[in-house]
Amino acid sequence: MTTQSATATTDSRGESIRFIPVQSTLYPWLVTLFVVTFLISNINATKGVQLGPLITDGAFFLFPLAYIVGDVLSECYGFKSTRRAVAIGFAMAILAAIAFYIAIWLPAADFYEGQEAFAATLGLMPQILGASLAGYVVGQLLNSFTLVRMKARSGEKGLISRLIASTVVGELGDTVIFCAIAAPVIGVATVGGFLNYVIVGFLWKTACEVVMLPITTQVIKWVKKREDYVPLDRAA
Repeated sequence: MTTQSATATTDSRGESIRFIPVQSTLYPWLVTLFVVTFLISNINATKGVQLGPLITDGAFFLFPLAYIVGDVLSECYGFKSTRRAVAIGFAMAILAAIAFYIAIWLPAADFYEGQEAFAATLGLMPQILGASLAGYVVGQLLNSFTLVRMKARSGEKGLISRLIASTVVGELGDTVIFCAIAAPVIGVATVGGFLNYVIVGFLWKTACEVVMLPITTQVIKWVKKREDYVPLDRAA
């Protein structure tokens, strides 16, 4: 990883001014993708989706991306840095929800005809929001903790194994918690429907991550190379 020394320049009057240098790292970009994916998923998840006999929510195709990025963060930057990213995502989700509620509460202009649609789309139900946040925090932390602990035991070897194992643990925790809280809100009212919702969600998300493993591993390799990562057993 390369860093920049403090920079100095002059203003229009020729006086010297200084700025805090920006470190050259991919971490903030990955955190941004991680957080934005989660925010979009929160909105999409309010829609129940049925594909034939399969019941899921509108965020089923986005959540795997968040876990893939979470895997990259955990493998390359460790549990502490991933936990920081999860905390940022949690805080931004709360901020977004507050902003949505305020915007819905504000009186609509006479010419604005989309108030009901706006409220229906962005008025995240407290139960859905709570389900999403709880599942996200537990799932991502389980995913990261599992991956990092396995890496501590095996070193650089066994990347595929720890990616799959951490995915199974994280996705299971996320899916069970989210579905248990959100199912009644989106209309899943039977035991069979709930089991369908949980099993399909878990299998779908896990399968997506497994299919994406070749890409995930290549991204991890690229990030490590870009950040000048040196494995512990090769460090001087």
